Amino acid sequence: MAIERTLAIIKPDVYKVGSMGKIISIIEENGFKIIHARLMKFTEKSATQFYEQHKGQPYFERLINFSISDKIMAMVLEKENAIKDLRELMGDTDPSKAKENTIRKIFGKGLPNNAIHGSDSKVSAKREITYIFGEFAAIPSVEKTVA
Repeated sequence: MAIERTLAIIKPDVYKVGSMGKIISIIEENGFKIIHARLMKFTEKSATQFYEQHKGQPYFERLINFSISDKIMAMVLEKENAIKDLRELMGDTDPSKAKENTIRKIFGKGLPNNAIHGSDSKVSAKREITYIFGEFAAIPSVEKTVA
C-alpha cells in the first residue's frame, strides 16, 4: 500500500479547553507521522475559502463563525491509508453518533464543535493541504534505503 497524506485540523473547541495534546497523542499512537503542523487562526475570508464546498448548506454560516472563534492546529499527517484511517479514528461527524473511543466521541460536544476535521478523499486532502501549507506539503515522502 502507498503512503498517503491527509489534513487534520484540531478545532477551536479543543484549543479553548486545552486538550490539543491529548488528541495529538491519540493520532501518533495510531501510527500517524506529523509532517507539518501550524497553530493558526482562520479569518472569515480564509475559513470561507477553506470550507467552500459547504457553501449553500444550512450550517455554513455557523461553521464559519465557529471556525474563526479561536485558534486551530492544522497538521499534515502521513501513513499508509492515512485518509481512511483518520476518518475511522475521528468517528462520525456528529459526536452523539460516533463509535466509542473515537476522537469525536471523546472530545466532541456537538456540531460544528466536534473537535477535529479530517480530509474525506485524496482530492480534498490535496486541496486542503495545499491551501494551508503549500503544494509541496501534499506530496508523500519517499523512503530511501541505503544498500
